Amino acid sequence: MDANAYRINKILGLVLGSALFLQAVHMIDQNFTPTRIVAKPASEPAKPKGETAAGAQSFASVLASASVERGAQIAKQCEICHNLGKGLGSKIGPDLYGVVGHKVASESGFNYSAALKAKGGTWTFDALNVWLTNPRADVSGTLMTYAGIDSEKQRADVIAYLNSNSDNPLPLPTAGAQAQPDTTSPSK
Repeated sequence: MDANAYRINKILGLVLGSALFLQAVHMIDQNFTPTRIVAKPASEPAKPKGETAAGAQSFASVLASASVERGAQIAKQCEICHNLGKGLGSKIGPDLYGVVGHKVASESGFNYSAALKAKGGTWTFDALNVWLTNPRADVSGTLMTYAGIDSEKQRADVIAYLNSNSDNPLPLPTAGAQAQPDTTSPSK
């Protein structure tokens, strides 16, 4: 073989090797993307954005038996983006100390998305349950990339922990509770 044949082989090898490398990077990136898309059958009716009375009652009973200790363990994943301790300030996401019972998108000094600001309301137990199920489904356009927690029991544990992580925790529902009282604190 002459020198030109070796040069062509080198160039083709470089091009094919680069393409293979880029494909491998793309496949790895897809495995770590935090979004979750769940296809639902067309015959299944769409759920309303809020909870039904039966759904709120069942979540209240799950929350009544929630474990703050298990919630603290599960919430460790939140610490990647949020501070959970008092006075630590924001990270990528806002500080979550004392979040239960406070107004949505109210942490001073944090730049919330327009979609989350428009949500309004208060972070009640039920609102946090819907949010933690799938933040992007709850507020389309949120900048939070977290996929959510599928297990209702784990969500209840995290909410019980977040509630305890406050200067003034709200009373958790008791067994057989209907729905959570609407308590609002103006501090956040």
